[in-house]
Amino acid sequence: MAAHKGSEGLVQAGGSTIGQLTSYSLETSAETIDQTILSSTSKINVAGTKSFSGSVEVLYDEADAPQMTLVEGASITFLFLPEGNTSGDVSFSGTGIVDSVSYTASTDANVTSSVSFQGTGDLTRGTVS
Repeated sequence: MAAHKGSEGLVQAGGSTIGQLTSYSLETSAETIDQTILSSTSKINVAGTKSFSGSVEVLYDEADAPQMTLVEGASITFLFLPEGNTSGDVSFSGTGIVDSVSYTASTDANVTSSVSFQGTGDLTRGTVS
């Protein structure tokens, strides 16, 4: 199994690569449903609904069209490519609702933007073709 550097990855929003990307995260989870009965000697759980969420951090660039689509309340199709965009690389795609956007600026630092989203529907795991 190969290790990958973060710099190999990229994220697309609405089919276009987000520019000035400095970091991203993608979290997946599944609810568990307790089905333990009185006579059980161990807890019994089954998988319930799945969900995903994530965030992207960028150097703010008003000329970057994909960045400008990342506004609160927007429904965006995301494509996460942690290994890059070469045939056979792993991909994660799904639609998310942007639930927060923050901008940060300080003396002697770049203006940055942080965007968080909650997934809606399925997250699809695949590979780049």
